[in-house]
Amino acid sequence: MPAALTPLPVSTRSEGPTARWGIVATVKAPIDQVLGFAAHHIELGAHRLYLYLDTPDPTTFGFLKAHPKVRVFTCDAAHWEKMGKQRPKKHQVRQCLNATHGYHRPPEVDWLAHIDVDEFLWPQAPLGTLLSALPPGCHCARVRPIEALDGTGAAFKGFIPAGPDRDTIVRRLYPEFGAFVKGGFLSHTAGKLFVRTGLSGITMRIHKVLQGERMNPGEQDLSQVELCHCHTRGWAHWIGAYRYRLEHGSYRAGLAPNRSPETGGLSLHDLLSNIEREQGEAGLRRIYDELCADTPDHRNRLRTEGLLRLHDLDLATKCRKQFPQFDPSGGNPATTA
Repeated sequence: MPAALTPLPVSTRSEGPTARWGIVATVKAPIDQVLGFAAHHIELGAHRLYLYLDTPDPTTFGFLKAHPKVRVFTCDAAHWEKMGKQRPKKHQVRQCLNATHGYHRPPEVDWLAHIDVDEFLWPQAPLGTLLSALPPGCHCARVRPIEALDGTGAAFKGFIPAGPDRDTIVRRLYPEFGAFVKGGFLSHTAGKLFVRTGLSGITMRIHKVLQGERMNPGEQDLSQVELCHCHTRGWAHWIGAYRYRLEHGSYRAGLAPNRSPETGGLSLHDLLSNIEREQGEAGLRRIYDELCADTPDHRNRLRTEGLLRLHDLDLATKCRKQFPQFDPSGGNPATTA
């Protein structure tokens, strides 16, 4: 048997009728967003959250540590020294290292998802039941994203599977800029993975997992779960995050365009940079309005294509329930571990 196909050890864990699941995430966001993220997934049935604070925040740390479902880590110099590394400059590298660290802790869950603080799982049935139904040879399960309109946490554009009809649908929805954005999304279309725990040789990435040299072993789509991605929380948030994303994040140079340059394709970095250079902030607003604005017309276009998703995240209510001592007005005492 060729070396590339040599079987690697599989998990020996037994899930029972309902799998326990958890989340690992490196978070850097205001406290209300971090607690809302945690509360949503605890309410959904997460058995454990492994949350890595990208920068020290004693108040956020205190609220998270007090919750029995949460394991929280502060990514200070001592954290990176314990990991045997200097703090990586790229946040993507820090995310992957922390996720791999969280995966290889003594397992408290059967499945672990690596997602971001602006992403929220939305299953059509109990997640533990869906994960338990996956066959033993499935080591990872992909959850496809839906992208928020204006970040209200209520209206989302649905995922369009890759295929011959995707570009046609996107251009109908977004006649001016649809040719330059994959699936009509400003953010990723790759989705995120649940990974079965107890496997050897696992390295976590952002959109994939490696087991030794194998990528995404036994991958299946978890089609009954959507990943609500609040890539923007409105125009002010989007333009505020724009420069960082353009230089370091999801709009950075080097990412592949939606179609080849020979056929007129531009990367998102080049598209945004060109529009900004020629039209300034007004041009960026045109892109945002066509792709992200939550308007009746936009909803109607999505509804016509069968792509409108209405999911009220109601994070404030969930946060009040799971973190009742948190005061969103800011009157929270600083706490230390």
